[in-house]
Order: sequence, then C-alpha cells, then structure tokens
Amino acid sequence: MGRCGSPSDRGDIAEVGSNLNHLVAMTKTLQAEQLGTVPQIARIAGAEERSVTLDGVTWRYWFAGSGPPLVLIHGFMGYSFSWRFNMQALSRYFSVYAMDLPSCGFSQRTNANECSLVGDAQGVLRFMEHFGIENADIVGSSRGGGLSIILASIASRTNQLHRLRRLVLISPINPWSSHGKVLTRLFATTLGGLYIVHVQPRLHVISRRYIKALYGDPLRIAPGTFEGYRAGLDPPGSFEHLVRILRSWHDDLEAIGQAINEIGGLPTLLLWGSRDRAVYPSSIHQLQRQLKNSALVMFQGAGHMPYEEVPDEFNRVLCDFLLHDAPRTRFEIAADRKEAIGS
Repeated sequence: MGRCGSPSDRGDIAEVGSNLNHLVAMTKTLQAEQLGTVPQIARIAGAEERSVTLDGVTWRYWFAGSGPPLVLIHGFMGYSFSWRFNMQALSRYFSVYAMDLPSCGFSQRTNANECSLVGDAQGVLRFMEHFGIENADIVGSSRGGGLSIILASIASRTNQLHRLRRLVLISPINPWSSHGKVLTRLFATTLGGLYIVHVQPRLHVISRRYIKALYGDPLRIAPGTFEGYRAGLDPPGSFEHLVRILRSWHDDLEAIGQAINEIGGLPTLLLWGSRDRAVYPSSIHQLQRQLKNSALVMFQGAGHMPYEEVPDEFNRVLCDFLLHDAPRTRFEIAADRKEAIGS
C-alpha cells in the first residue's frame, strides 16, 4: 500500500478527477440533448434564453429587463411562449422571468409519478430562492394562476412571504368553476390517458380547435400561434406529463380552495376575459369573497388569454396595477372609509 501522497495515490486521484470531469461533461451533453434547441417560432423577441439546473432538473427560462422582479407562470399546455407579446413591454420596468415549468416547453422532462400544484409551487419557490428573488410580483395564468395561489400559501406557512409583493391571477383555475370537471376526470382514466398520449399528438386539428376556443375572437389569433404551441409539445414525454397533471387536477382544485383562505390579505389583481369559456367568469365572485384585498379588471370580448388576444391593453393594465397602485382594491377602499369614519 502506498503512503499518503505517494505517486500511486496521486495517479489514482488524477484518474478519479478525470472520470468525474468526464461524467459531468456527459451529463451536460445529455441534458442539452434532452432539452434540445428552441426553434425560432418559440423564441421571444427582446429576451435572453437561459437555463438553470435545480435539484437535478434543468429549467429553461427567458429573462429581460432590469428593475423589480416579475415572475410569469404559464398555464396548462402552455410555456414561456405564452408571454411573447408581453415580455418586451414589461422589461422596460421590471426584471422579467418567464419560465418553462419542468416537463413543459423546453425544460427537462422528468419521470415523476405525479405532477401537483404543490410540487410545482415548491419548484418555483426554489427557482426564486436560487436567484435571490425577493419582493417579486407573480403573474399566473389559468393553471399557473392556481399555482400562484398555492405558492403564496406555502410562502405564508414557511415564512417566505418576503419573496412576494403582489399577485396577478389571470382566469385562475378554481373549485368554483364547473367547466371541464367531467372532462378532466375522463382524461385522467387509463383510456383517457392512452388517448392523450397516443392519439392526440397525431390530431393537429384538435389542438387548433382547443386554442381557438381559448380566444374570444379567433380572428385575433396571431400568425405562428398554433405552430408555437405545437413546438412546446413536440419534445418526447410532453403528453405523458399532461396526463399526470390531469390525474392531479381535482386534488389541486381542492388544494386551491383551502390555500386561498391563507392569502386573503395579499394585494391581488384578477384579470379575466368576458368571453372566457375555459374558466367561467361566474367564479369571480367567490374568488373575490376569499381574496379580500383584490381588484378585478374584465377585458370585454376577450377569452381565456387576454395577454395574447389584447396584449397592448393587458400590458397597460398590468403596469398600472404594479407601478401606480391602480386600480385600488376593495381592502384599500374599506380601510379609507374606516379611517374617515374614525376621524
């Protein structure tokens, strides 16, 4: 046996170091191959494509601007592409992060057995912690809106509310909207899962109909929209991930109903399209009952994704709320009234 520091020991150490470097290089290569190259149709003008590996999973995200942090969270079947008409405008005032959640868009696909809002929310908090993001505004659309509610409740319970400043919830999924409850249960079955994984990817016409239904006026669908969303579902494992989301859908709705009671005081802006057929506007009243410090803006004639359908109006409303404290929430109005009565 050689003495410590002998040539044979140093040779062994050098060999181990070489093997480790080779393993790291192979891992990075495999991750790059798995992530693939973002096609031109899915790129966001005025933003920088970046990636980060958290807990062994590589996230793709887009970054633009400087100023207070603003985190954008996409919805079901979406990815960072959803914010292509917003990032450049918002980056004039904010440091904007638009992520592809794990197994979505061009982030790494995982083999997780389940995909719950709680798990995704914990991942987003981990993302924010990694970059030292604090006092951020969170914008979440549809399932991303539900995720934002869960995220805020987790932050509240784990003494991380310093990471959040305000919430903007765009047609967030919630237990008070009945649309899709039967269909999600059907697709969560074994046969439904087989349909999504093996049939849906081949029927592009169904995907086009799905996107059209999310618009109040399909004539406002911009060129490249169908192709862009399709690109985010092309990486292997995408449709299997959708099935995992659907199998957790009803538990997630129940979790939202419980979590929302914990964040009633957080300043929140609800944004909705008056022609939203995915998450019914009738559920707004119950949401506002729980979110006591919330305001509502309705985009007349728009559907489920006003940030795509009427982006200029959406960007203006969002910036007004985040930069100029407008519109005032019911909580603020009530506080002023109470103060006036007291004086």
